[in-house]
Amino acid sequence: MVAVGRPVGIVGVGACVPPAVVTNDDLAQIVDTDDEWIRTRTGIRQRRIADPEVATSHLAEVAARRALEEAQVRPEEIDLIIVATVTPDMPFPATACLLQDRLGASRAGAFDLEAACSGFTYGLAVGAQFIAAGVHDTVLVVGAETLSKIIDWSDRRTCVLLGDGAGAAVLRPVEAGQGLLGVHLGADGSGADLLKQPAGGSLLPASVETVLGGLHFVHMNGREVFKFAVKTMGDAAQAALARAGLRFDDVDVYVPHQANYRIIESSARRFELPLDRVVVNIDRYGNTSAASIPVALDEALSAGRIRAGDTVLLVAFGGGLTWGAAVLRWVYDRREARPLEMPGQEPRYGLPDWIRRRALIRRERREAEPVPTGHTDPGGTGRRARAGGEEARGGGAR
Repeated sequence: MVAVGRPVGIVGVGACVPPAVVTNDDLAQIVDTDDEWIRTRTGIRQRRIADPEVATSHLAEVAARRALEEAQVRPEEIDLIIVATVTPDMPFPATACLLQDRLGASRAGAFDLEAACSGFTYGLAVGAQFIAAGVHDTVLVVGAETLSKIIDWSDRRTCVLLGDGAGAAVLRPVEAGQGLLGVHLGADGSGADLLKQPAGGSLLPASVETVLGGLHFVHMNGREVFKFAVKTMGDAAQAALARAGLRFDDVDVYVPHQANYRIIESSARRFELPLDRVVVNIDRYGNTSAASIPVALDEALSAGRIRAGDTVLLVAFGGGLTWGAAVLRWVYDRREARPLEMPGQEPRYGLPDWIRRRALIRRERREAEPVPTGHTDPGGTGRRARAGGEEARGGGAR
């Protein structure tokens, strides 16, 4: 799939991460793990966590305003807002509508898009079509998550993997030969059970049973997700490059979804790309799902790693199962580094009390229930769960 019609490019990027920094050593206080165990299996050293009162829309707003500022676009010029997220403020109205109101983008249409970790890439592809077709001139695409709200903090198979954050991009028409050159999107619904939040929808509405059963938290088959990711990232990238008439040799900067360092390294080897062309920040932010790629883009721009004229490859995979890749000829240089922190906030280290309390409640709840013979503790807190530690190696695509 390639945008046919007007060429479309990213003309501004912004990002935001919350101030709470939770290290691997912090998590070792509440689950059976340690820093070395997490780092060697995932590449993650720490992650950012939103305060309890901070919603996805709050992070999205900061990222969006920064992207608009860089693009020199006023909110009233926005035609459409797409928010990619699996952690909306509420099922409805859409988080995109809440963001539209906060920005004062009164002319804009707005909707949420849910493709898990592939969400930003999907949003980029969808938004570009409106501009290419001449329907809109300015589209704001946001990937934003507060995954900390849906983590079982007593389950070390998932709580070590995920973090919070938001990134945004402004799309506009660009000159021929620039911007989005090729896109590939895919899905395989037969793998839906590998990565999901089982309850809270029409299939399993919220009830006492779903809450006590932990069915509103992330559930993941890490081993199978890992195998899926290693194959799919390469196939998706190859398809997007083919549609752009390019090869891996033409890629200047590779920005992968930040799910697991071993997955990133494996895909770079398959592409025969040196690691100095690969953007990696999973060590500091963990897996932020739909926010992963735009946050990494923002950091790469601030570091001067992406310049006008560079060929940039974006590749993501996530729950659904979904995957997506996009190839862009970058259209601008960033003049100076831009902030990632929330306005007026500085990084805050240490395990938040609310996480400690939630982990304790979940652990006590599980220990109070009899475990059937042959059943592995779903929270992964016992030695038996640790022996099956490949679950945590899956990298946790959300």
